[in-house]
Amino acid sequence: MHYIKIAITSLLLVASTSLVITSCKSSRSNVSDKTGVRYNDPYNGGLQINRKVKESPGPGLIGIEGGTFVMGGSLNEDLGYSHDNLRRRVTVASFYIDETEVSNADWLEYLHWIAQNYPEDGKLYYDALPDSLVWRNPLSYNEPYVNFYLRHPSFQDYPVVGVTWDQANAYCMWRTDRVNEHILRQSGALVDYKTLSEQQNREGQGFNTDIYLNGQIQGDGIDGKNMPRDTKIGAAKDAKRIVRMEDGILKQPYRLPTEAEWEYAALGLIGNTVEGNIENSKTYPWNGLGVRSGNRRNQGRMMANFKITSGNNMGVAGNLNDGGDITVSVKSYAPNDFGLYNMAGNVNEWVSDVYRQLSYEDFEDFNPFRGHVFMDNEYENAETRTLAKDKYGRPIKVPSKAARKQTWEELQAAKAGDPSTATYDYDVRGFKDEELKELYGKTTLVNDKSRVYKGGSWNDRAYWLNPATRRFMQQDESNAMTGFRCAMTMVGNVYGPSSGKRGSATP
Repeated sequence: MHYIKIAITSLLLVASTSLVITSCKSSRSNVSDKTGVRYNDPYNGGLQINRKVKESPGPGLIGIEGGTFVMGGSLNEDLGYSHDNLRRRVTVASFYIDETEVSNADWLEYLHWIAQNYPEDGKLYYDALPDSLVWRNPLSYNEPYVNFYLRHPSFQDYPVVGVTWDQANAYCMWRTDRVNEHILRQSGALVDYKTLSEQQNREGQGFNTDIYLNGQIQGDGIDGKNMPRDTKIGAAKDAKRIVRMEDGILKQPYRLPTEAEWEYAALGLIGNTVEGNIENSKTYPWNGLGVRSGNRRNQGRMMANFKITSGNNMGVAGNLNDGGDITVSVKSYAPNDFGLYNMAGNVNEWVSDVYRQLSYEDFEDFNPFRGHVFMDNEYENAETRTLAKDKYGRPIKVPSKAARKQTWEELQAAKAGDPSTATYDYDVRGFKDEELKELYGKTTLVNDKSRVYKGGSWNDRAYWLNPATRRFMQQDESNAMTGFRCAMTMVGNVYGPSSGKRGSATP
């Protein structure tokens, strides 16, 4: 009898445990934890919650597990006496960044899309062209690069150069829309490419992610066959809707990395971390104090493409060292411990920050970034929440009117033109630095259009390969030594607590 009681008790325990697991699973998948109301049910209002979404990077990106590091800490000497990156400990959230620099082939894809979709718009195409004249030098015969570097197939995998900070940002916005449009056409939420190509009148069908999410890209000839089901009350049984942000299908915007993100990713200290401790620091994206490989197979070879000494860009014929007279393919040399190529040398890379010599004095210790200009979407019709678009179908941005969400009364007052609501300073990228424009070009070259670039190039000495070094140009300037790579914000805590050591190949 005693054994029977034990057996019954065990059976009840197993049954109750199974019930709890099933209940938890059911709650997690189909039912609100707080109200008990079922999700995804067309008869109760049909709030749609997608529990199956798994965060993943967009095309070309690698996940970078965030953490704390000493920004400026890898700089052992300040040869320029600029004192512009003094050490401070910061935390960088996990994010994504391109495995390689943006290549000529990548940029030609961009130009081709513009030519195909806006054949009559010469200005849009011209503004997107890199400045190939950056190769010209009065005392160098570089004219062949002017004509061949961007378009010749031999250079297709080389990093694009001659692009300004403004052009790099425009590319990021274009890339965001092309990736998301491709996702929607491949999934059937929008008509496929074949159907789209057969349409005679495509005017007004340019895709933009924000405009699409606002419900302004839909209708006959636009909607695909596999749109999500609309479960709102009163909707027809076969009613469809557009993809929403809540579905987790579309990707976050591509953008330039912040300076802190770039420096953190370049160092790749994840390869030097053991049980939460960084055992060895780095001067470059690889271990060791030198620029030559200690690997037996490649011993003595340069770890990056840079100017070895004055007059020596590549080594001696018959046994070339770094092998790059100018740039080299974006997948040359060994990647760092995050799996990123050419985070030192080849080309300098634009980052998003405004340059200030004293950036280290005024900074947040979590995701530090200097360059905020807060902008909002402009509404064509505020009552229907219809966004205003430019002639390319992109939302028009206007200065932000408030730092925080306004009350309904404040919002109505602002619409009515109440002057008391127009006191917000949306431009804080300089943290209210004083600026004397009349001194620009005389005693200083720094202003609000000065942007940071990092990493060193094929024409720079080894000092600039250190990730902590920083220089600046105006955001509308370019040269033959500077390119870029894109980044993307990581949503959710992909790695989670105690995720352990994660990294890619060690050079």
